[in-house]
Amino acid sequence: MELFSKAKIRFTDCDPMGHLNNSRYIDYMLNAREDHMAEHYEFTHEEYAHKTGCVWIVIQNEIAYLKEVKYNKEVIISSKLIELSDRTCKIELLMKDLDTEKIYAVLWCTFIHFNLKSRKSEVMGEDIIQANQKFLTKVEQTDFQSRANYLRTLNK
Repeated sequence: MELFSKAKIRFTDCDPMGHLNNSRYIDYMLNAREDHMAEHYEFTHEEYAHKTGCVWIVIQNEIAYLKEVKYNKEVIISSKLIELSDRTCKIELLMKDLDTEKIYAVLWCTFIHFNLKSRKSEVMGEDIIQANQKFLTKVEQTDFQSRANYLRTLNK
């Protein structure tokens, strides 16, 4: 299941040439994912941590900047679960042009299920794995570079 939201690129997030700063792409995308989780799955990290004592920690980001995005531009950010194991999950996030759907960036973000008390990764409960199985979305390219290359061809 792919989820979508809109965002507007802010002046304070851009360099002197008006381009979105590289690190801010990740901020916009992860903020959108957090909104998607709350709106569509009724999930917040705060409630989950309080209830289970566990959180999801980012352990790897892979990002490709496919096209520049500038100040004041409205974009669409989509997110989807593309991998799920007993301890980790991987999310794909895309930032696209609102009108043309040209892809500005792709981010693969890997999270690990982490117990705050033991300070170690922890296997998710079977109920969590089962609940998330229905949201798993297949992407044809199984490695990041192949995926980025494929998405780059869609911008031509």
